Amino acid sequence: MRILELVFIFTCFLGSTGVVAAHPAKKLFGVQVASAALEPAPVGSYAKGCLAGGQPLAQNGPNYQVMRLSRNRYWGHPVLINYIEKIATAAHEEGWRGLMVGDMSQPRGGPMLTGHTSHQIGLDADIWLKPMPAKIMSEYERENVSAVSMLNEALTEINTNQWTQIHGELIRQAALPSEVARIFVHPVIKRELCRTAVNDRSWLRKIRSWWGHHYHFHVRLACPNGARECIDQAAPPPGDGCGAELKSWLNKAKKPTKPSLPIKKKRDLMIADLPASCRAVLATP
Repeated sequence: MRILELVFIFTCFLGSTGVVAAHPAKKLFGVQVASAALEPAPVGSYAKGCLAGGQPLAQNGPNYQVMRLSRNRYWGHPVLINYIEKIATAAHEEGWRGLMVGDMSQPRGGPMLTGHTSHQIGLDADIWLKPMPAKIMSEYERENVSAVSMLNEALTEINTNQWTQIHGELIRQAALPSEVARIFVHPVIKRELCRTAVNDRSWLRKIRSWWGHHYHFHVRLACPNGARECIDQAAPPPGDGCGAELKSWLNKAKKPTKPSLPIKKKRDLMIADLPASCRAVLATP
């Protein structure tokens, strides 16, 4: 059965009251424990969409382990599953002991009860900047082991007691595959990658600065071929991003902290805000 046919069925089932359509999407997607039995498809955009036919990443691979299992955020589109397995092997061959995989997506994608605004369509994954231990971790360890920052306490310089050349090679390896659209890192880490990259620097274009990403890096894959309802993000600007763009990020980081103003809370995404096919993703067993 096609997704659009299921949308019609789901809409008829709900009736015309609009109650569910106006319901916060995170409260419906955030409680799903299994994926929808549909053909794998990312639906919508990275921060406003859902995932049909999501697949779980195995908790243990030859060169990776999944963290924070209780969150049930280790689901993705098959291209993301394949990508993680591929870069885990490539990084291991370059000297990285193994990946610690953080949040991917929920079983049916969509908005999460807590945390990310993206990670909604099964094409995002967080990879810790801490190598996997040499043993299989227990569930308790996966819930309680802490990630490690690669920056100093002021978040202005690389912590040379933590960061190594192999960290840089890990991120380079992660950026090389053609399916990678972006990798988000803290601007200080971007600066370090710009400083140490040699020969081919084209991969640096995919390395994008973003706050908070100094314990992990965030991989974002492009929409797979044939994914008709998937909306790609605009491509990064030409160049390696190591000039004026990076400087502007670093200048922001240097500014003294001002008294914080009240932050206006963003309105939760409602079911009606998501693509229509996401209703079928929710309704399908």
